[in-house]
Amino acid sequence: MSNSAACREVGVNRKTGNRWTYGRTVKNRNGKDYVYAPIAKKKDGQVSDRFLSEDERVQIADLLCAGHSLRSIARRLGRNPSTISRELHRNSNPATGAYQPFQAQRRAVARRARSKEGKLRRDPELKEFVELHLGKRWSPEQISRALPAAFPGQPERHLSTETIYQAIYLPHRGGLERAPGQLRTRRKHRRKRRRPDQRLTRFRVTGLTINERPTEAAGRAVPGHWEGDLIVGKDNRSAIGTLVDRTTRYVKRVASFLF
Repeated sequence: MSNSAACREVGVNRKTGNRWTYGRTVKNRNGKDYVYAPIAKKKDGQVSDRFLSEDERVQIADLLCAGHSLRSIARRLGRNPSTISRELHRNSNPATGAYQPFQAQRRAVARRARSKEGKLRRDPELKEFVELHLGKRWSPEQISRALPAAFPGQPERHLSTETIYQAIYLPHRGGLERAPGQLRTRRKHRRKRRRPDQRLTRFRVTGLTINERPTEAAGRAVPGHWEGDLIVGKDNRSAIGTLVDRTTRYVKRVASFLF
């Protein structure tokens, strides 16, 4: 693929694709030089260590011939047993059941290289169903759960939540004729998802849970302990913050919000 076509497929700017491919030195916000090293190309078309390599597939075939179980093979390769099971299920000969590692490698490389067209582009009725419910302000998760009931016995028309999100935020891949900002969140770009070990708390001091509150607050014996609550209006367009005294049940309206 050309650089422009590859950037459209991934969803990045052409300049970013050039930096990834050829490397470049640019100035960051602090005025210091930052070097973009070109992407290192691996052998046999492998793009990530999460994919099985040709050597690993040869080891799988040898261990199968030696009579090892799937779990034993997975322990030797440092892989999950389900990875080995899927590999054998996809690439074994359906007639004889034999596993051929070199043919399996060629199939895996061909699957990764193929430009995959989304289900929504191939199925106008499915696309119309998704766009209709997005217009009703349904979330992608609600649409994903409604598809099995709308198309029973048709698993090819069932979509995951992630597929719908990608169709919204990457219309050149998903095929939805819809602006990203028309979701209920009104975000034009996806929020970054961090791993649990990379997430940062919004608060400087960790708050207390309900189980850790004082005894006099739990028993409603002493006034002066307040509970906060948020009342949300229709379509999440308005909200009111309230404070309630646990003993006297006196209510304060803290603030009102319009979105």
